[in-house]
Amino acid sequence: MELQHSPDLSAKYGATVQDQEDLARRFTYHQPKDDQPERYNRLRATGRTIALMFLENCPPSRERSLALTKLEESIMWANAAIARNE
Repeated sequence: MELQHSPDLSAKYGATVQDQEDLARRFTYHQPKDDQPERYNRLRATGRTIALMFLENCPPSRERSLALTKLEESIMWANAAIARNE
């Protein structure tokens, strides 16, 4: 399904060149380069260590689930920072 561009909305709200470049960076595959794969792995390994600490020290609960989810999100965003900005 192809999305239709609405000229009325872009004219009304104005997507700047910087907005368009930012969207291109967000919605483009970023092939890992140089030492990025190792850094991704270090971040994930550290996240896994912290996640295990949560499981071992926090009772099963909504709060523990949220802590795990937020940790997962943090690692994802840290990896995205590397991929999108280098």
